[in-house]
Amino acid sequence: MYRFIGALSVLALSTATLAQTSAPQPTAATPTPAPASGGTAAAKPDPAILNTRLAAPLPADQAAMKAHVLFLASDAMKGREAGSPEFDIAAQYVAAQFYAAGLRPGGDDAGYLQRVPLVSYKAADKGSFTWTPQSGAAQPLVFAADYVPAANGAKADTAVSAPIVFVGYGIDAPQYGQNDYAGVDVRGKIVAYFGGAPARFSGEERAFFGSGGTKARTAESKGAVGVITLESPRTAKARPFARSAQFYDTARMTWANPDGTGKVDAPGAPSLGTLSVAGATKLFGASWKAIAKQARSDNAKFRSAPLAGTLTVATKTSFAPAASSNVVGVIPGTDPVLGKEVVVLSAHLDHIGITRPANGAKDGDALNNGALDNAIGIASLIEEAKRFTTSGKGSKRTLIFLAVTGEEKGLVGSDYFTNHPTVPLANIVADVNLDMPILTYKFEDMVVFGAERSTLGPIVQTAVAAIGVGLSPDPMPEEGIFVRSDHFRFVQKGIPAVFLWPGQKGPGKAAVAYFMANNYHKPSDDLSQPILWDQGVRFVDANYRIAREIADGAERPVWNAGDYFGTLYKGPMGRAAAAK
Repeated sequence: MYRFIGALSVLALSTATLAQTSAPQPTAATPTPAPASGGTAAAKPDPAILNTRLAAPLPADQAAMKAHVLFLASDAMKGREAGSPEFDIAAQYVAAQFYAAGLRPGGDDAGYLQRVPLVSYKAADKGSFTWTPQSGAAQPLVFAADYVPAANGAKADTAVSAPIVFVGYGIDAPQYGQNDYAGVDVRGKIVAYFGGAPARFSGEERAFFGSGGTKARTAESKGAVGVITLESPRTAKARPFARSAQFYDTARMTWANPDGTGKVDAPGAPSLGTLSVAGATKLFGASWKAIAKQARSDNAKFRSAPLAGTLTVATKTSFAPAASSNVVGVIPGTDPVLGKEVVVLSAHLDHIGITRPANGAKDGDALNNGALDNAIGIASLIEEAKRFTTSGKGSKRTLIFLAVTGEEKGLVGSDYFTNHPTVPLANIVADVNLDMPILTYKFEDMVVFGAERSTLGPIVQTAVAAIGVGLSPDPMPEEGIFVRSDHFRFVQKGIPAVFLWPGQKGPGKAAVAYFMANNYHKPSDDLSQPILWDQGVRFVDANYRIAREIADGAERPVWNAGDYFGTLYKGPMGRAAAAK
């Protein structure tokens, strides 16, 4: 899952490799391990113990699911980072599995792969920021003390000189009574704002409005020519600005335009960089003290206003081309009319590759296997496809099984697919996404992010009831998970979508908390975790039932009347209930 808030000899699994990738085979009654003191993951078992557990027999459906994860989460895949040769091997594996399952190719050139041109970009130098007050001499700002530049994925050289307007959080959200652009004209100007969103916003909308992409698009729509993020006095205490500056030239990735530049959210209002508290004080002068005091509140209310001066910014960005692929498999619909409509089942294939050692140089493990995030989601996708092709019953609507690249880079592969769909976009009626199901416990309920937003909700509720569990509300609304995985790229095209997770009843809460604290985006997300493969089969069953009902339903899914995202992205909308 994207963090919101980055040689085919593997079949000859050596003992050393298995020590990194093999898994215990507990029964459903095996308890979830308690976090070790200090919050670190438990030490891995001896390699011989792991190998013994690896060889333990399983029922065929569980063994099939495990086999996919053994391959995809092996050390040989080196964390399946988008743009790497190992990701390409993983993509070929998924394509082969789609072929074996009887899916037709739905990618480029009559094959299973959809080529995704990528570009890596980063700040090429420290840039220059100069503040010229309305009355006074130009004042150069100091890198790492006053500012950190931002790379511009759309342009090698960025030069902007314009007045600045402070716009609070930079949010325009009428339903929350918040318009930070009220009373100010930002056309031709740089806007400066704090990150995040007020706590009074609901979780999903808070994550959406607080994202840098949403803020930049809003600024661009208002006529701004650049955006600046202000360091909050609250974050300044937790993380020194100079420490953030050490990573100013960290590379980012997006999909590439034909000219080699990257697709960015708001090319007309690029992010220019971040100002520290010290830098903001130089621009705001005496007014900063009151603004900084307000910014300490979770529900700060700011008064937007122009600053008395001009900011001149020059930055350089370097680009490096890369390439990757989405994997697309198709089951054609059987109905002459409904068969033209398409239901997409998606999961991301990439993970975060090799990073710094988890516990410093002494530990040494820097390879992020990505077993639960998201090899097991891909395994579920493959096994779900097999259920359709072996059921003996075709689906009325066409099904696309989509394994995407670059989710960990910012939902890049799914964004590319929805902007370059392999079928007419208007024909896609729903997306059901599989990302990081935590299957280390016997789940007693399910959580389906987005279920309450469209007519997919009742379908999901019926499906989970059929496997003997109920549907629970989002247990972590503050995380804004609905906007953090690949299904949201379909939402942004107006397509109803949902994202499923095992719920947190019973042992679920502790198991999810343990994974998020100790294994999420860490090398310990490997097959030494106590994965319950029978729960994987249950998870696939629930997803199959959901997809089957959508594929065979008489009506296409629509957004519930007035839903924020359905309205924002102009999707098919259900009618409001008649007033009683």
